Amino acid sequence: MIQIQQIHHVAYRCRDAKETVEWYQDKLNMAFLVAIAEDRVPSTKAPDPYMHLFLDAGNGNILAFFELPNSPEMGRDPNTPEWVQHIAFRVADEAALLAAKAELESKGVEVIGPTEHGIIRSIYFFDPNGHRLELTYVKGTPEQMRQLKEVAPAMIEEWSKTKRAPKHAAWLHEEEFKALG
Repeated sequence: MIQIQQIHHVAYRCRDAKETVEWYQDKLNMAFLVAIAEDRVPSTKAPDPYMHLFLDAGNGNILAFFELPNSPEMGRDPNTPEWVQHIAFRVADEAALLAAKAELESKGVEVIGPTEHGIIRSIYFFDPNGHRLELTYVKGTPEQMRQLKEVAPAMIEEWSKTKRAPKHAAWLHEEEFKALG
């Protein structure tokens, strides 16, 4: 039986490897761990030069990027809203989140939030490649997390039939949406 221990790394494409490393070092204080470059793809043997870089995302988590100079210019899926695909990093608490927001803004990064999600609070911004990033802290109680896990199977079943938002966990955003009227 497969037993996953953790995510080793998640890899995305970047426009410029050096710019990406410098941005993540400067803006998110991530250490540059490893660079691998080849003229052929090891798994397929295709002749396609690349630079593969790895950054320390904390606690054994690694964020990786590929620069692919011989491929067409990278873009986004035009059918997916830009807020959907993102990379979320966890910070310790609200003070750390607010300090991170202030630090990012002082470095010229445009930040959205904090945004309240009931069990987490988050800020959002973009890296130089157009990837949306999130910094978040978990504020949910063990009881709230238990409740969400308990209703998850019923929610996915209802969604699969109706394609409408089930209301089992609507309490997560009720206050925010009430404020909108």
